[in-house]
Amino acid sequence: MSVTGRSVRVDDLDLYAEDRGEGAPTLVFIHYWGGSSRTWSEVIGLLADRFRCIALDLRGWGKSDRHAQDYSLSAQASDVEHVIEAFDVEDFVLVGHSMGGKIAQILAARRPRGLRALILVAPAPPTPILIPDEQKRGMLDSYATPDGVRDALQVLTHRQLSDDQRRQVTEDTVGGAEGAKIAWVSQGMALDISEQTAAISAPACIIVGSADQVESEAVLRQKLLALVPRARFEILEGVGHLSPLEAPGSVADAISDFLAV
Repeated sequence: MSVTGRSVRVDDLDLYAEDRGEGAPTLVFIHYWGGSSRTWSEVIGLLADRFRCIALDLRGWGKSDRHAQDYSLSAQASDVEHVIEAFDVEDFVLVGHSMGGKIAQILAARRPRGLRALILVAPAPPTPILIPDEQKRGMLDSYATPDGVRDALQVLTHRQLSDDQRRQVTEDTVGGAEGAKIAWVSQGMALDISEQTAAISAPACIIVGSADQVESEAVLRQKLLALVPRARFEILEGVGHLSPLEAPGSVADAISDFLAV
């Protein structure tokens, strides 16, 4: 099945997105800090026979522009909204991973027309993630070189990635704009969006790996169910934080099962 890729002009930025498959609703995929639209390729490959799938490169990542002055999560949520409009999507599900999950929460809280459901894959919680400055510097250092990415993967993954996947993750991570990397660590992680998340009215599903060392099931249940009490949880056994790469089949199945309800 062919993939159509094109850039969407948002303000003074060109944002790259790929469109694949047919069927309703359209699934709109938002990647993690360090990823790109490619992060979702294997998951989309398993879903595109039933759903139209759109995956974008957030500003500063992948093939999207790297010269933005504003890398706030709010601006990135608006980017996603603009891409949805540019692709003439009227019935859609937001699928956000990690940082992309926090962006998806912000957009879902705006209750955009056509939003059918929200799927959060190992999402960053709505409450602030507060870590020491030394740890922040270590995170940025690990995203600067191939060796740093190799070390980061020991925390981000539980299952071994293939050589091609490791190469892809390294390219996407190291190639990201410096501003995009810094903004998440210095601002995005600490941003409290609890009030916005509590305003989400769409049906929601949280997918998390049992071996996730970044966003654990226990913490996500505590932080999210207090705000989105009817959210459904799907636990992927023996899977770490990069579940779209570690277990694309399990992620695709969880998405399909939720939308079939």
